[in-house]
Amino acid sequence: MVISVVIPVYGCKASLEALYRRLVTSLEAITPSFEIILVNDACPQNSWEKIREIALKDIRVKGLDLSRNFGQIRAITAGLHHAIGEWIVVMDCDLQDRPEEIHRLYSKAQEGYDVVFSRRTARKDKFLKRLSSKIFNVLYGYFTGGAFDSSISNFSICRRMVADNYKRMGDRNRAFILFIKWMGFKSAVIDVEHSERDSGRSSYTLKKQLQLACEIITTQSNKPLVMSIKVGCAVSLASFLYGLVVLYRYFLDGISVTGWTSLIVSIYFVGGIIIAELGVLGLYIGYVFDQTKGRPLYIIRETVEFQTSKLGEQP
Repeated sequence: MVISVVIPVYGCKASLEALYRRLVTSLEAITPSFEIILVNDACPQNSWEKIREIALKDIRVKGLDLSRNFGQIRAITAGLHHAIGEWIVVMDCDLQDRPEEIHRLYSKAQEGYDVVFSRRTARKDKFLKRLSSKIFNVLYGYFTGGAFDSSISNFSICRRMVADNYKRMGDRNRAFILFIKWMGFKSAVIDVEHSERDSGRSSYTLKKQLQLACEIITTQSNKPLVMSIKVGCAVSLASFLYGLVVLYRYFLDGISVTGWTSLIVSIYFVGGIIIAELGVLGLYIGYVFDQTKGRPLYIIRETVEFQTSKLGEQP
């Protein structure tokens, strides 16, 4: 198998037929040896019916039906565990990632690169999604000490050894692009055309994006803990300096400082900081707790067109 294409499916049932036709046309121009793996992440539109229909009429199409919604990254991970191609493409199902660009990704990879990412030169997403993506990358870059481009998407191609090493990483909270970059394989970036959504709308609401950002940052960086220490030290220093001012006014200026208002304000202020820092610490402890439980990243309910020997290959 030369190329495997892994596609998480959620909320794009109407796009699947067109996606399948365009993928087959694009991949046949590269090699006759390919597979398309569609991973149904508990799509509310019941996309599994369409995936089964496509897979049963074309043996090159394989379907995975997850038992519930595990999230895009875990759906990608499930597809990677079942992909057998020497080169593996990851892309979205909404046709914003154009199947016709796979040929360019593959051609670039043949120049000696282990990973080739796509950079969307003109994103067709809504303003709020583009803005939140930029904010996330700025924050992530600050907390991890790296620089990340919000225009680079999951749409990419990588060698099997890259995917194998990604699968070995046991983190429950994972980010595809960030983990691939962290591994340090030889990579390149090419500019690709970004299309409008063929149907539906993005399931990544602002709330979900904030939750994802919180999970990734707190599982990949200890800077929030360092910042909480700095904030605590700064508050202690400010309290000490304020105490010196009060003593100075009382002994040297003879000013009696009742201090009830300042005392209450200080208590609430310091109490709020302590609670916030305990919350940050609690997040880290919670992620450690989730990690130590050792539960699988995903559970497969049904498969289509996979060999029996492949069914058990999941973490």
